[in-house]
Amino acid sequence: MERFEGRIAVVTGGGTGMGRELVRQLAADGCHVATCDVSEADMEETKRLALEDAPDGTRVTTFLADVSDEAQVVAFRESVKTQHGTDHINLLFNNAGIGGGGSMVNDDRVEWERTFGVDWGGVYNGTRTFLPMLLAADEGHVVNTSSVNGLWASIGPTTPHTSYSAAKFAVRGFSEALITDFRLNAPHIRVSVVMPGHIGTSIVINSGRAHGRTPELLDAEALSRMRLQLTARGLPGEAISDEDLRKGAQMMAEGFRDNAPTTSKQAATIILEGVRANRWRILVGEDAEKLDGEVRADPEHAYEPEFWEALQAKGVFGVFNR
Repeated sequence: MERFEGRIAVVTGGGTGMGRELVRQLAADGCHVATCDVSEADMEETKRLALEDAPDGTRVTTFLADVSDEAQVVAFRESVKTQHGTDHINLLFNNAGIGGGGSMVNDDRVEWERTFGVDWGGVYNGTRTFLPMLLAADEGHVVNTSSVNGLWASIGPTTPHTSYSAAKFAVRGFSEALITDFRLNAPHIRVSVVMPGHIGTSIVINSGRAHGRTPELLDAEALSRMRLQLTARGLPGEAISDEDLRKGAQMMAEGFRDNAPTTSKQAATIILEGVRANRWRILVGEDAEKLDGEVRADPEHAYEPEFWEALQAKGVFGVFNR
């Protein structure tokens, strides 16, 4: 899809981060955008920013929805039809995501399934729900956000990362399988799978909200798990007070957002350039490109501690959640 002007796009998770920047850049190109998120305030700010740079007549609409709930996604679709006066859309960005549920052994099942429900279920629900509107268009493109954790199911040898990685592998596999499905059954629709490295977003902050464990709400069990993780990394976890752990969690979340090698704006630009070029595989960030090469070169040892040490020695960043 070489141009976005006059097209209609749907973006999930448009309240912050890459979702916000996708909305802003699409609108700046004259694309009408419908976005959903779980934060109405964040979406309103996205809408305000998007309309500042958009040509006159560009429509940007918002809808409060949790993408893990199919009924809410269906309601979002009906809102898009009404607010945009349309029976079709041209672009679907299944972008919403959260982290959590790292350990299948130790972490709460509710948190594990909540993470998987948003990160995989959101992509499935979005595609299934909006597919009829893509089929009704003259040209369509589905853009699914996976992660480098859809290439490599790890953020290091001392930190389990099962739910997020499982979901992102599912997104990658689903997207790749859609290439043939669309070619055979809907040849006017393309698909891209996006695999970002460390992008400057609020995913750590938003994930804490989604699981009810923002730093100020961390309970004794959560703090105990944090101490165990720090000890596993060779740090004096038991010597750190509850207050300092909470402050450290907040600093980590803000640091992930503010000190990333790739900004949300840069990531959105790379994604949209990939869509314009009809690329099915879009790696975002130098760290993503490096990691992809390293895993392909030595897949048998990708989960050994030595592989992680080699990544660090080569300057590949160690935290890859987008």
